[in-house]
Amino acid sequence: MDPIVPKQILPAKAERHRRFGSVNPVPGNKPTTKEQMADLQNQHEDYLFPIDQVGICRVQYPIQVCSQLEPKVQTSIASLSLTTSLYRESKGINMSRLSEQLELYRQKGWTSELSDLCDFVHELAERMNQDHAELKITFPWFYESIAPVSRKAGLNHAEISINILYKKEEALKVIVNLSVTVTTLCPCSKEISEYSAHNQRGIVTITADINPSALDSQDWKAALLNAAESNASSALYPILKRPDEKHVTERAYENPRFVEDMVRLVAADLYEMKDVQAFTVECRNEESIHLHDAIAIISYDKRKEEATH
Repeated sequence: MDPIVPKQILPAKAERHRRFGSVNPVPGNKPTTKEQMADLQNQHEDYLFPIDQVGICRVQYPIQVCSQLEPKVQTSIASLSLTTSLYRESKGINMSRLSEQLELYRQKGWTSELSDLCDFVHELAERMNQDHAELKITFPWFYESIAPVSRKAGLNHAEISINILYKKEEALKVIVNLSVTVTTLCPCSKEISEYSAHNQRGIVTITADINPSALDSQDWKAALLNAAESNASSALYPILKRPDEKHVTERAYENPRFVEDMVRLVAADLYEMKDVQAFTVECRNEESIHLHDAIAIISYDKRKEEATH
């Protein structure tokens, strides 16, 4: 039988804090109201250089993501960077206004729609009294993926990034990015082997410069996703039953792809998208029979092509 232990008698919480080092506030003589406090950031002088970008980064905030694919509305966690320019004559920016702007839009129910984000950046520049403002936002986007035979549904996800740059008296610059994983089967392995062929996961990353005048005319996420998955040996699926596995394996064998093939085929789809002005496609294969990865990249600017005509 365990011995009986006497009940603890603890001192009050304030006394506990004192014993562990807490002290009373020190009386001071500096102002305690905002109106009376010195505002160092708003001092004006020649501070040697203007600043291209200053602000806050690695901010995590919830955002509503709208999608053409199910689930059509979802809440995701975005990682954000909010910056503005700073004139040479200004010592600093009022950084608290950046967080205030973010919270204001959250309360209004802001979404990942490009038109919403463009409004955010334009208003941010005006709020900060600056000529330039930039928003960088990254979040996971989940979409329903249906197995090819059993029709079992589950969620896949892609990484989404959006970069919006506002410059006074210039058109908004909107650059979007999608990164998704697919299956690629080696054409060389298929050709030289008596049977079978090695395959691997390929990470396809698409960066596209979107025409701002066509914002939200379609779900650009779904369009870029289709460009990646439809040109791969096979898409990946969260749920596969045996008939699905047979289908996916045979589909990959019927559609072998080098990294060179992947970037060229995806580039062709992007070239045909009228709202995409310029693009970069990267495919990186995590090789299954090598210690290295294979990589290929294509960049193309359709605006330069138009300028030659």
